[in-house]
Amino acid sequence: MYRNIKTLTTLLLVLILSTGCVLNQVTGRKQLSLVSEPELQLMAVSQYRQFLTENKALGSSNQNAALVNRVGNNIARAVTQYFTNQNKTQILEGYNWEFNTVESKEANAWCMPGGKVVVYTGLLAITQNENALAIVMGHEIAHSIAKHGNERMSQAMVQQLGGMALEVALANEPDHTRNLFLMSYGVGSQVGAMLPWSRQQETEADKYGLIFSAMAGYDPREAIPFWQRMSSAGGAKPPEFLSTHPSDETRIKKLKQFMPEALKYYKSK
Repeated sequence: MYRNIKTLTTLLLVLILSTGCVLNQVTGRKQLSLVSEPELQLMAVSQYRQFLTENKALGSSNQNAALVNRVGNNIARAVTQYFTNQNKTQILEGYNWEFNTVESKEANAWCMPGGKVVVYTGLLAITQNENALAIVMGHEIAHSIAKHGNERMSQAMVQQLGGMALEVALANEPDHTRNLFLMSYGVGSQVGAMLPWSRQQETEADKYGLIFSAMAGYDPREAIPFWQRMSSAGGAKPPEFLSTHPSDETRIKKLKQFMPEALKYYKSK
């Protein structure tokens, strides 16, 4: 009996994985996608609002908040232009951009579906300048647009919830499902240990993040010294941000490979 149940479970998971893969319009590779983007965007609105009520968001008159908002809006316009040029504006359907700065010593930033972005003040001590901040925000926005969070959420739902639909998961396992959502988008203190970004996702976010920030008028070459600062921040214990965003020689090498293409967008400004 146990063997039969195990076999049926395996077959079910194989079926889910084979039928749940879709071609990503941004990256051109197939990704597991068990949740629709509108569902995730709807969930993002409620979770974003809850996060802002539970954390100290800086007012628009604050200098740091104004900086984050300015950089975010510049990148959002660049992203819109990028996909307009490619006749792929449907990728941004449902996006309603919001940029908030949260008072925290943590060096972190993230972007939920639909363009819900948060930057922690602890990160600004490492970015040190507007160009570097644009690199980080472009990177996080690229994760969202490339649907990496959707991919991670889908993988987690297969592994931990048996591949059940989001609506069913929220009804049967509401707290667990919400935690998976938050972890999938880098919100939470144990993200890296539980749902680390894959090397492929990181490479994609680095590539498109450079392009988006360059199109917005920011020098993509700032990416290399920024990631070097991130790597050395915190001494023996790297900042939480690096638990989901590994910074190493491989990343620097990849960034240098992407730089000529990114500079084409920067020089065209």
